[in-house]
This record gives sequence, C-alpha cells and structure tokens, in this order.
Amino acid sequence: MTPGAGRMPAPTAGWKPALQDMDAQTDCRELQPAPLAQKRRAGWMASIQSLATTVVIAVFVITFLVQAFQIPSESMENTLLIGDYLLVDKVRFGQSGTWGAILPYRSVSRGDIIVFRYPVHPTQHFVKRVVALPGDRVRLINKRVLVNGRPVDEEYALYKGLGRDQYRDDFPAPDFPAPSIEVRWWAQLRSVVRDGELVVPADCYFVLGDNRDQSLDSRYWGFVPRENVIGRPLLIYWSVDSSGPVAVLEGSQGDRLSHFVYAMTHVFQDTRWNRTFRIVK
Repeated sequence: MTPGAGRMPAPTAGWKPALQDMDAQTDCRELQPAPLAQKRRAGWMASIQSLATTVVIAVFVITFLVQAFQIPSESMENTLLIGDYLLVDKVRFGQSGTWGAILPYRSVSRGDIIVFRYPVHPTQHFVKRVVALPGDRVRLINKRVLVNGRPVDEEYALYKGLGRDQYRDDFPAPDFPAPSIEVRWWAQLRSVVRDGELVVPADCYFVLGDNRDQSLDSRYWGFVPRENVIGRPLLIYWSVDSSGPVAVLEGSQGDRLSHFVYAMTHVFQDTRWNRTFRIVK
C-alpha cells in the first residue's frame, strides 16, 4: 500500500467544519422544543379557561334556567314524596318584558305547583299547589275547596283522616285560631275575609299542600307574593326512600354525613326507580 493511503488530507488554511458553518447561520436553541415550564404554564392556562367556562355556564343555568331542590316534608304527598330530588324550571313563570318574546314565559294558573321563597323566612323554599289567583274568592267547607263559589275538582288531594279541625277544614275560620298559625297572619286574616270567603289580593297567590291534613300552607301563614315565586317543579331526577335508619334530611353535621354514607352505600336498594325521571304534574 502506498504510504499515507487512506489518510484524511490535512486541512487547508481557512477550512472550518460544516457544523460550525451551521452554527454561524442558525442558533441551535431555535431548534429545541419549548421549555418544560412554558408547556406546563400553557397547560394550566387551558385548564383554568376550561374551568372558568364551566363555572360561567353552571351559574347561568342555576340563575336563569333550572335549579335542584329536595323535598323535605310530606305536605305534597302523594304528588311529591320525601326524598324526591327535583329540577325546577325557573323560566316558565319568569317576568315578561324584553325577554318575553324569546323565552316561553306564562302566567301562574290555578292548579300549578310552584316553588317559592317562604314569606315568613325567605331563605327557606317551599313547594305547594296554587289554588286561587289574585282577585279570587276562596273557602274550604268540610275540607272541600271552593273558588269563586264553585267546587274545585282535586283528584290530587290527599286526606289522611286525622279528625276534624275547625280552622283547617272550614277555612277561613277567624274565630277558631290554630296553634301553628303565624301571629301576623292571624291579625291580618279578618281584613281579607268578605262574606265568609278569603279574597286574594293583587300580585299574590293562595296555596295549599296536596296532603291537606298535614300541610303548613296559606291557611297558616298567608299569601305568596308574586315576587317570591322561583319556578315550577319540572322533573324528579332521583327519588330515594327516606325510611332508612339514618336517612335524615336535617340535623347535625354528623347526622348529615351518616345520611350521605348510607345513601351512597344503598343507592340501588333505596332508589325509587319508578319515580326517577318522572315529570311533575
């Protein structure tokens, strides 16, 4: 072999490696991926934006469209039971005006079930059935409801035969006070009675529970102002049997925790499947 064969020729003056030529033209940092911290920051921003969008939508829905409520008492049996969880339509009875041409508003009618802020303690929510509208004359004779002198057909009304109560069953009876009547209402009652009938004032409703013998309603605390109406029950999205040993709706924090644990561990056994997703009428 010829001496020196296979050897790299000696570099001539001014020669530079090709990589050095590339470095002179392009900064290698431009070819690297974005730093990890920057990627994490972008991920956090996307998560925050998604969460904010979800919260805004949820607040809009709860404020203007629907809201969830739970039935805590037996006053609306058998239409609504203790342990029914409702979605309440807040649109149907909304105030008309600019939105009236867009949203399906309508006036409250006799026979409608409404959810409203309890006039005595507005932080509490009640659900009852509207029996009389502004200007109507209403009375009960032996538990039978008459509006404007005519008997009302009430196939939904429930009577448990708890004996006769003069105030409850022959309302209005301003001479027979009930133990659970609100003092303010008792003082006002005589002023809204004409010829033995209760006259409903403007912008107010007279409401009763479907379980007539066990309902704290307009007979005991007065009228529901129009502004107190929240909406109407739309759907029972879940119903759970509340007769379990720790199925309490109110009480201490420990009681509520026990109820939650019990409900989660007995969800299939205690769910009233025949009432789930039932439309409220």
